Amino acid sequence: MIVVEPFKGKSVTDQRVEIVERKGTGHPDFICDSVMEAISVALSRAYKEAFGTILHHNIDKGLLAAGRADHPFGGGRVIKPMELIIGDRATFSAMGRKIPVGEIAVDAAKGWLRKHLRFIDPEKHVKYRLVLAPGSEELTDIFARSPAIKGANDTSALIGYYPLSSTEEAVLGLERYLNSLSFKKKYPETGEDIKVMGLRTGKELEVTVAMPLISPFIHSEDDYFEKKELLQREIEEFLRANSGFGRIGVHLNALDERGRGGGGVYLSLLGTSAEDADSGQVGRGNRVNGLISVNRPMGTEAAAGKNPVSHVGKIYNILAHKTAEKIYKNVEGIREVYVLLLSRIGTPVDAPPMASVQVLLEKGCRLADVSGASAMIVERELADISSFCDRLAKGAYPVC
Repeated sequence: MIVVEPFKGKSVTDQRVEIVERKGTGHPDFICDSVMEAISVALSRAYKEAFGTILHHNIDKGLLAAGRADHPFGGGRVIKPMELIIGDRATFSAMGRKIPVGEIAVDAAKGWLRKHLRFIDPEKHVKYRLVLAPGSEELTDIFARSPAIKGANDTSALIGYYPLSSTEEAVLGLERYLNSLSFKKKYPETGEDIKVMGLRTGKELEVTVAMPLISPFIHSEDDYFEKKELLQREIEEFLRANSGFGRIGVHLNALDERGRGGGGVYLSLLGTSAEDADSGQVGRGNRVNGLISVNRPMGTEAAAGKNPVSHVGKIYNILAHKTAEKIYKNVEGIREVYVLLLSRIGTPVDAPPMASVQVLLEKGCRLADVSGASAMIVERELADISSFCDRLAKGAYPVC
């Protein structure tokens, strides 16, 4: 069933206070989400190559346990490696043929770490513990049934929205800039574990940024604060040039305190707090659009690592956002749109029991003007779900 109705709330941009968070590439939670998703993509590829289809797996339980590191001014060393715990379920054999699930999982994890975190050696700085096991008979049987469209393997409700607000755009854009190749080339002393918290009050934006500086590049407390001042100006200039806010305030590494040596500055050896300060877990980071937007409705399902052909926690999570975007861009008269998809376990994923579209209309626009076209887009997206799931399996859509 598809229902199109008016959105009864106030636009997020009309609310006096808006709070938006983004956890960046090196944040332990981001690492967990990204690594588990990389493993799912690798397993999906291996299953398709071996059997022509994707078999049951859910690599959506993961923990990155922090290690121990020493990072004084001018150097540092790893004392105890981080530990990456990889769970939860996978298919180890089918049709008399075995799949090297553990090897695939660890190789995919090392590949992601090597590609995205400059100072981590995935062979030396991380240990890997596999807690994968075969799935239950009932859920595994979904993949043995003949229909090309699989039945949902869970009962879940997921929601997506569009467009992003100016605050969301600013927070997302800033983290991506600070972790971009061009920025790291210009400021190699900055780590990847960046967290941006944006607070909009009226038309004023205030951002709090946590970004470690890499200890081998920082030779003294004075050197740290000189570089920090330069980086703060860079952040302020970026926001002034790329957002339309009248006043912008920036707080960088707000825990810092002069005169306390290494205890008063934010230094890192490997660029992530997982080296010695903070563990990470799947599902605690960004939603699938890359943000944690407190003013928006949010689902509780973690998308990362779930299988891309039957687990609606991944499929509907991303599809809801993509469908909302298509409705907004293709139907005139809509200011904001929210799409809610409800699954029922066993029901084909292209036939959710409920697809709810809630639209905040522009002045002068009526629901009747947009409802037919909006419902048609939902129908089209659901009819194309096989292609959508195929793109999911190849990692075409980010999950954090």
